[in-house]
Amino acid sequence: MDFFEEFRQKQLPILLETAQNADASMVDRSLDRTSPTLHDFACLISERASDRMEELGKLSHQITLRRFGKVIRMFAPLYLSNECINNCSYCSFSRDNSILRVTLTQKEIEREAESLKKQGFRNILIVAGEHPKFISQDYLQECVRTSCKFFPAVSLEVGPMDTEAYRNMVTAGAEGLVVYQETYDRDIYSKMHTSGPKKDFDFRLGTPERAYNAGFRRLGIGVLFGLSDWRYEALCLAAHVKWLLKKCWKSHITISFPRLRPNAGEFEPLTLLNDRDFVQMTCAFRILFPDVGIVLSTREPVSLRNGLMPLGITMMSAGSHTEPGGYTGAGKNHLHQTKNGRIVEEIEGTAPPGHEENERTQAGEQFAIADLRSPTEVANAVRRFGYEPVWKDWDAGFLTTR
Repeated sequence: MDFFEEFRQKQLPILLETAQNADASMVDRSLDRTSPTLHDFACLISERASDRMEELGKLSHQITLRRFGKVIRMFAPLYLSNECINNCSYCSFSRDNSILRVTLTQKEIEREAESLKKQGFRNILIVAGEHPKFISQDYLQECVRTSCKFFPAVSLEVGPMDTEAYRNMVTAGAEGLVVYQETYDRDIYSKMHTSGPKKDFDFRLGTPERAYNAGFRRLGIGVLFGLSDWRYEALCLAAHVKWLLKKCWKSHITISFPRLRPNAGEFEPLTLLNDRDFVQMTCAFRILFPDVGIVLSTREPVSLRNGLMPLGITMMSAGSHTEPGGYTGAGKNHLHQTKNGRIVEEIEGTAPPGHEENERTQAGEQFAIADLRSPTEVANAVRRFGYEPVWKDWDAGFLTTR
């Protein structure tokens, strides 16, 4: 997209230089700025600013309290399918990985939804791989309608679509769209995505704007940290957020910073974003974007999630499963394997080659989660920190014109 190429060629080199070489006085000015710029953001994620964590945390905490109060919005992912035609080096769902796969039926989705509702959730994120045969647009629309019977807030994290297809999802009841660029480094993006429609960097980059034009109320973006230098990715993500705040101003923007987790392909991170840098970056994003939601998933360990709670986080997942049917065991009676995106074997009571016997009824997960606490345990932890877990913070009825 034009905005990104202009930023990458003209601004990014200067900002990277700032992030590497900012001095104490530059950090001071950025901390005092009432309307921070991308230059200030570069100073706040600099090596020099890493010595000012207490000040960063205090300012981030104050801003979050003013804009969001002491609440944490709770949600859970609901995985529909782990079928995928993309080959992505870092993802368990990658087409060539030998995992057990399944696509849930509507009845099975109802079982999963009922389980999540009983746990207290009123806000879910529907997640699926990208495979037009198993996960068609018609199927996704029906999944949205099914989910809306149980939840007032339903968002999507699925393969990118065109604007008209997104309009159909909104009509079906979806109110949010989440898409991660994965990496803003074009060269690394090309190396990580070797086949499938996800190879198209620009189409993916334009997804939030197409979703906005289709009527989504919430737009979520992020980077998968571990593929490229974290400061490079953070600066590109910040520039993207600024662009969306300008172009998609009627929608609420959220950001997330997922880090690579163990997966079926045994991919090892190419770069490191350690916990201290993670905290510094989170605070810097809150200072730059006072009104943007910041999401923290169960990819992160308990200690880090607890520590970050007062420092800018507004949304947290809890009790997550990253495999289809993970909450109730739905779909275990029609697992199969695929090769190049096609079913090659139905699994009926015996483990396939390469799988242990006790794995035969478990669909492959996208990644291993780190926070294994139940939703109740997470909610209790939120309360112990003096915050209120919010399971539902709006209703579609509020938007109805009378």
